[in-house]
Amino acid sequence: MSGEMKKPESTAFRRIVWEYYRRHGRDLPWRRTKNPYRIFVSEMMLQQTQVDRVTPKYRAFLKEFPTPRALARATLADVLRAWQGLGYNRRGKFLHEAVKMIEDHFHGRFPKTAEEIEQLPGVGHYTARAIATFAYNLPEVFIETNIRTVFLHYFFKNKTNVPDSKIIPYIEATLDTKHPREWYWALMDYGAYLKKEHGNANLRSAHYTKQSKFEGSNRQIRGLIIKTLLAEGALTAAALAKKTKKPFKFVQTIADTLVREGFLKKKNKTYLC
Repeated sequence: MSGEMKKPESTAFRRIVWEYYRRHGRDLPWRRTKNPYRIFVSEMMLQQTQVDRVTPKYRAFLKEFPTPRALARATLADVLRAWQGLGYNRRGKFLHEAVKMIEDHFHGRFPKTAEEIEQLPGVGHYTARAIATFAYNLPEVFIETNIRTVFLHYFFKNKTNVPDSKIIPYIEATLDTKHPREWYWALMDYGAYLKKEHGNANLRSAHYTKQSKFEGSNRQIRGLIIKTLLAEGALTAAALAKKTKKPFKFVQTIADTLVREGFLKKKNKTYLC
């Protein structure tokens, strides 16, 4: 940000965002709670997954695992079964590992600072600060796709290849430190609206990368193997290949990788969750 942002500019920007939120703010289930575990679940589910897909899965997941302890005591297979339909099974595995760490390292108490939250498996800079803000109303500074959209639209019109390092000072300068939780909700909702109304401003971000094709990808096959084993139980590589209708060697290689990563177990020549 070149120079200091003038107060009238910051005030006008806030007014636009707050006004949109007052009129059109979304009523989402994870916004009705300050429980850090529930917010953690929502943040892990929302990574690279649309809100409409997450909402029913979030409710069902919390019905099955209402507390960190309930999730920690579950098997990974149970967790992955509940995670089906969200994709990116790695996030479910990280969530399972994180609650075990909360039980063991934090004595069953959810960590209270962004720095502590970031110690949890699978939790990066953004997720830690989002949880700290939404659970504890801490005025953290963070960025995600909808927030980025708002700032690119308002402060970087017609600019391309804009790095987050240029945007972060604007986020910090306009942050409502008295109401950070609601302020970030407002930014996210306004950003979602701008995407629909004006297209994806993130194309002008220096960090934009086009998502790789899912159909036929290793990610698709990994998910298919896990889904098949959850439904069928223990299967050999040959049986897995037949069930998934994929080449034997390809399936065997990916299944062995999943074993090494801790998603599957292998007994003799059979794989199971």
